[in-house]
Amino acid sequence: MGTRVHSHPVKDILDAILAGDTSGKDFANLAVPPTYRGVTVHKDEVAMFDGVESADKDPRRSLHVDEVETPELGPGEALVAVMASAINYNTVWTSIFEPIPTFGFLERYGRLSPLSKRHDLPYHVLGSDLSGVVLRTGPGVHAWKPGDEVVAHCLSVELESPNGHNDTMLDPEQRIWGFETNFGGLAELALVKANQLMPKPDHLTWEEAACPGLVNSTAYRQLVSRNGADMKQGDVVLIWGASGGLGSYATQFALNGGAIPVCVVSSEDKAELCRAMGAELIIDRRAEGYRFWRDEQTQDPKEWRRFGARIRELTGGDDPDIVFEHPGRETFGASVFVARRGGTIVTCASTSGFQHEYDNRHLWMNLKRILGSHFANYREAWEANRLIAKARIHPTLSKTYPLDETGQAAYEVRRNLHQGKVGVRCLAPDEGLGVRNHLLRDTHVDAINRFRGT
Repeated sequence: MGTRVHSHPVKDILDAILAGDTSGKDFANLAVPPTYRGVTVHKDEVAMFDGVESADKDPRRSLHVDEVETPELGPGEALVAVMASAINYNTVWTSIFEPIPTFGFLERYGRLSPLSKRHDLPYHVLGSDLSGVVLRTGPGVHAWKPGDEVVAHCLSVELESPNGHNDTMLDPEQRIWGFETNFGGLAELALVKANQLMPKPDHLTWEEAACPGLVNSTAYRQLVSRNGADMKQGDVVLIWGASGGLGSYATQFALNGGAIPVCVVSSEDKAELCRAMGAELIIDRRAEGYRFWRDEQTQDPKEWRRFGARIRELTGGDDPDIVFEHPGRETFGASVFVARRGGTIVTCASTSGFQHEYDNRHLWMNLKRILGSHFANYREAWEANRLIAKARIHPTLSKTYPLDETGQAAYEVRRNLHQGKVGVRCLAPDEGLGVRNHLLRDTHVDAINRFRGT
């Protein structure tokens, strides 16, 4: 927050949290501020990058820190004082208005009900991660109370359709909070549904606790869950971007689950982070010069074969049972090719492009399957957070910025200048605050520091 002087109600909230005074009724009686600071994009600026090449669109131009009105608290909802948040790739997409401006999401959500109409505004407060303290709960909320220290997963779901009751990710009104809804976590306050809340891991700082939410849960469903690749012991798992915000958790799940990760990275520094996590089989794709596309229209199967041979060299002759895919267009043809006969390519995100191309002969003739995966349901998110809380999985946070510098934080993720996750301090005035269980932290502090990737 730098040297900013808070408005009085926000300062009272922060003072109470820093003093650890959140357990009694006094915290619940603190005034809710009428406005708060949040990171926004503006509806009247969606054309600002027209004619600009995608690679040249700069989040620092489009992201603002504005004073915005505190939303009305509805049934089943909670208002959270946000200590820290983090940058995800959906933050980047929102900031550059790709693949479409997120105001279209807000408009459609606004037509759903009078309550959802609150989200349809000329500005979008973004952010899909948070750690903080519950400030208020709406009618019908009984599991959480003011003063609870929490993290939030990003699944916002209405659950009025029968389709969502077996797996909430299949609900027709499933949305990603802070991306397809308003009032996200890159702010001093955030509005969430109460069933997004989970206990804050008490051995972590605010910024460490904030960074796993979206990516850890996504990796859990994509790789571990029966709704995803259903990884088992001994599986060879090819992990693209294995040191990044998503891949670093996939690498840990593979190692903890008895699988054999083959980590693909783009620099020696990123390779070193994978080694710190315990991975041994690493491909530095930049150093080894892989070029899967000859030009914008033509892929190079010779490079697929060279890449597959390198994987078999590392594994002692095994092809990947599972390919953990998220770059998309740039790598998808290679992913389909290198998966073993009968193997699984599990995909989300597509950060290098949504239009994938691959040679279908390698899929159908070798009985491979492509499986789509998107975030996680509450149960999966809870299990992923439980592993963090038990220090079985560690946050991979490389750097934090104050709220005022969120644009720079998003720029670094946009340019792939980061390792792990990039955090944002919202109300937290400094790094290192919020640890409650010092014994557990002391036990695992070496691993936490190794995984920071600094």
